[in-house]
Amino acid sequence: MLLQCIWMSGMDTGDMILKEEVQIGENETTGELWERLAIIGGNLLVETLKQIEEAKAPRIKQGPHYTMAPMLDKEQAKIDWENKTALEIKNLIRGLNPIMGAYAIYKQNKIKFWKADIIEEKDFLDKKLENLKNGTIIKSNSKDGLFIKTKKGILQILEIQAPNAKRMKIQDFLRGNEIKEFEVFE
Repeated sequence: MLLQCIWMSGMDTGDMILKEEVQIGENETTGELWERLAIIGGNLLVETLKQIEEAKAPRIKQGPHYTMAPMLDKEQAKIDWENKTALEIKNLIRGLNPIMGAYAIYKQNKIKFWKADIIEEKDFLDKKLENLKNGTIIKSNSKDGLFIKTKKGILQILEIQAPNAKRMKIQDFLRGNEIKEFEVFE
Protein backbone atom coordinates (compact mmCIF):
# COMPACT_ATOMS: atom_id res chain seq x y z
CA MET A 1 0.00 0.00 0.00
CA LEU A 2 1.34 3.43 -0.93
CA LEU A 3 0.72 6.17 1.62
CA GLN A 4 0.68 9.66 0.21
CA CYS A 5 1.04 12.69 2.48
CA ILE A 6 -0.46 15.97 1.43
CA TRP A 7 0.68 19.15 3.14
CA MET A 8 -2.28 21.30 4.08
CA SER A 9 -2.11 24.88 5.19
CA GLY A 10 -3.90 25.21 8.51
CA MET A 11 -4.63 22.94 11.41
CA ASP A 12 -6.83 19.91 10.78
CA THR A 13 -8.07 21.18 7.42
CA GLY A 14 -8.05 17.92 5.47
CA ASP A 15 -11.05 15.97 4.26
CA MET A 16 -13.22 14.13 6.77
CA ILE A 17 -13.95 10.48 6.24
CA LEU A 18 -16.32 9.61 9.07
CA LYS A 19 -17.74 11.64 11.91
CA GLU A 20 -20.22 11.23 14.71
CA GLU A 21 -21.97 13.99 16.58
CA VAL A 22 -22.55 13.59 20.30
CA GLN A 23 -24.64 15.46 22.83
CA ILE A 24 -22.88 16.75 25.93
CA GLY A 25 -24.80 15.91 29.09
CA GLU A 26 -26.09 18.72 31.30
CA ASN A 27 -23.82 17.65 34.17
CA GLU A 28 -21.10 15.88 32.16
CA THR A 29 -17.52 16.91 32.91
CA THR A 30 -14.66 17.16 30.44
CA GLY A 31 -13.21 13.93 31.86
CA GLU A 32 -16.47 12.04 31.44
CA LEU A 33 -16.83 13.35 27.89
CA TRP A 34 -13.24 12.29 27.08
CA GLU A 35 -14.04 8.75 28.22
CA ARG A 36 -17.13 8.59 25.98
CA LEU A 37 -15.30 10.11 23.01
CA ALA A 38 -12.41 7.66 23.39
CA ILE A 39 -14.80 4.74 22.83
CA ILE A 40 -16.61 6.47 19.96
CA GLY A 41 -13.30 7.55 18.39
CA GLY A 42 -11.88 4.04 18.62
CA ASN A 43 -14.91 2.59 16.87
CA LEU A 44 -14.78 5.30 14.18
CA LEU A 45 -11.09 4.65 13.62
CA VAL A 46 -11.69 0.91 13.05
CA GLU A 47 -14.53 1.66 10.61
CA THR A 48 -12.48 4.37 8.84
CA LEU A 49 -9.52 2.01 8.31
CA LYS A 50 -11.87 -0.68 7.04
CA GLN A 51 -13.44 1.73 4.52
CA ILE A 52 -10.02 3.01 3.39
CA GLU A 53 -8.80 -0.54 2.89
CA GLU A 54 -11.90 -1.34 0.80
CA ALA A 55 -11.50 1.94 -1.15
CA LYS A 56 -15.00 2.96 -0.02
CA ALA A 57 -14.04 5.82 2.28
CA PRO A 58 -16.04 8.97 1.60
CA ARG A 59 -14.19 12.29 1.41
CA ILE A 60 -16.08 15.20 2.89
CA LYS A 61 -14.57 18.66 2.44
CA GLN A 62 -14.43 20.81 5.54
CA GLY A 63 -15.81 24.30 5.29
CA PRO A 64 -13.77 27.41 5.98
CA HIS A 65 -15.63 28.17 9.20
CA TYR A 66 -13.96 26.90 12.34
CA THR A 67 -12.79 28.16 15.69
CA MET A 68 -9.46 27.69 17.36
CA ALA A 69 -9.65 26.99 21.07
CA PRO A 70 -7.05 28.96 23.02
CA MET A 71 -4.70 27.25 25.44
CA LEU A 72 -6.05 27.19 28.98
CA ASP A 73 -4.23 29.20 31.62
CA LYS A 74 -4.67 29.43 35.38
CA GLU A 75 -6.37 32.83 35.23
CA GLN A 76 -9.21 31.40 33.13
CA ALA A 77 -9.88 28.94 35.96
CA LYS A 78 -10.54 31.69 38.52
CA ILE A 79 -14.26 32.09 39.14
CA ASP A 80 -15.65 35.55 38.40
CA TRP A 81 -18.41 35.75 41.00
CA GLU A 82 -19.25 39.35 40.18
CA ASN A 83 -20.05 38.89 36.49
CA LYS A 84 -20.98 35.24 35.97
CA THR A 85 -24.27 33.46 36.52
CA ALA A 86 -24.66 30.17 38.36
CA LEU A 87 -24.99 28.38 35.00
CA GLU A 88 -21.80 29.95 33.62
CA ILE A 89 -19.85 29.05 36.77
CA LYS A 90 -21.25 25.50 36.79
CA ASN A 91 -20.16 25.10 33.15
CA LEU A 92 -16.68 26.47 33.95
CA ILE A 93 -16.36 23.91 36.77
CA ARG A 94 -17.53 21.07 34.46
CA GLY A 95 -15.22 22.21 31.68
CA LEU A 96 -12.13 22.27 33.90
CA ASN A 97 -12.79 18.91 35.58
CA PRO A 98 -10.35 17.05 35.71
CA ILE A 99 -7.85 19.30 33.91
CA MET A 100 -7.14 21.93 36.54
CA GLY A 101 -10.32 22.71 38.41
CA ALA A 102 -12.05 26.06 38.74
CA TYR A 103 -11.06 27.98 41.84
CA ALA A 104 -11.84 30.90 44.13
CA ILE A 105 -10.04 32.46 47.07
CA TYR A 106 -11.39 32.03 50.58
CA LYS A 107 -9.46 33.55 53.49
CA GLN A 108 -6.34 33.79 51.28
CA ASN A 109 -6.56 30.10 50.35
CA LYS A 110 -7.14 28.75 46.86
CA ILE A 111 -10.21 26.52 46.98
CA LYS A 112 -10.92 24.34 43.94
CA PHE A 113 -14.42 23.41 42.88
CA TRP A 114 -14.91 20.09 41.06
CA LYS A 115 -18.69 19.65 40.89
CA ALA A 116 -21.60 22.02 41.33
CA ASP A 117 -25.28 22.38 40.60
CA ILE A 118 -27.74 25.26 40.34
CA ILE A 119 -30.44 26.02 42.90
CA GLU A 120 -33.33 28.39 42.32
CA GLU A 121 -33.24 31.58 44.40
CA LYS A 122 -36.83 30.90 45.47
CA ASP A 123 -35.45 28.02 47.57
CA PHE A 124 -33.85 30.67 49.79
CA LEU A 125 -36.87 32.90 50.45
CA ASP A 126 -35.83 33.19 54.08
CA LYS A 127 -32.67 35.14 53.09
CA LYS A 128 -32.43 38.67 51.66
CA LEU A 129 -30.22 37.91 48.67
CA GLU A 130 -30.49 41.13 46.68
CA ASN A 131 -28.30 43.05 49.16
CA LEU A 132 -25.57 40.38 49.24
CA LYS A 133 -22.43 40.61 47.16
CA ASN A 134 -21.99 37.89 44.50
CA GLY A 135 -19.74 35.15 45.89
CA THR A 136 -21.38 35.36 49.32
CA ILE A 137 -21.86 32.08 51.15
CA ILE A 138 -25.55 31.95 51.95
CA LYS A 139 -25.63 28.51 53.55
CA SER A 140 -22.87 26.26 54.82
CA ASN A 141 -23.19 23.16 56.97
CA SER A 142 -22.25 19.50 56.74
CA LYS A 143 -25.88 18.39 56.53
CA ASP A 144 -27.14 20.60 53.69
CA GLY A 145 -23.89 21.61 51.97
CA LEU A 146 -22.48 24.85 50.59
CA PHE A 147 -24.51 27.42 48.65
CA ILE A 148 -23.06 30.57 47.06
CA LYS A 149 -24.82 33.60 45.55
CA THR A 150 -23.95 34.45 41.94
CA LYS A 151 -25.00 37.18 39.52
CA LYS A 152 -28.06 35.08 38.72
CA GLY A 153 -28.92 31.96 40.68
CA ILE A 154 -27.43 30.05 43.56
CA LEU A 155 -24.52 27.66 43.08
CA GLN A 156 -24.61 24.48 45.16
CA ILE A 157 -21.12 23.05 45.59
CA LEU A 158 -20.97 19.24 45.44
CA GLU A 159 -17.19 18.54 45.39
CA ILE A 160 -14.42 20.78 46.69
CA GLN A 161 -10.67 20.72 47.39
CA ALA A 162 -8.65 22.76 49.87
CA PRO A 163 -4.94 23.50 49.31
CA ASN A 164 -2.73 20.43 49.78
CA ALA A 165 -5.77 18.20 50.31
CA LYS A 166 -7.68 15.70 48.22
CA ARG A 167 -10.96 16.48 46.54
CA MET A 168 -14.00 15.42 48.49
CA LYS A 169 -17.75 15.62 48.70
CA ILE A 170 -18.83 18.90 50.27
CA GLN A 171 -20.51 17.28 53.29
CA ASP A 172 -17.26 15.45 54.16
CA PHE A 173 -15.25 18.64 53.64
CA LEU A 174 -17.52 20.69 55.90
CA ARG A 175 -17.27 18.12 58.71
CA GLY A 176 -13.60 19.03 59.09
CA ASN A 177 -13.40 22.56 57.66
CA GLU A 178 -15.32 25.69 58.50
CA ILE A 179 -16.70 27.91 55.77
CA LYS A 180 -18.83 30.57 57.42
CA GLU A 181 -22.13 31.86 56.13
CA PHE A 182 -22.13 35.44 54.80
CA GLU A 183 -18.39 35.45 54.15
CA VAL A 184 -17.39 36.03 50.52
CA PHE A 185 -15.37 34.03 48.01
CA GLU A 186 -13.04 36.23 45.98
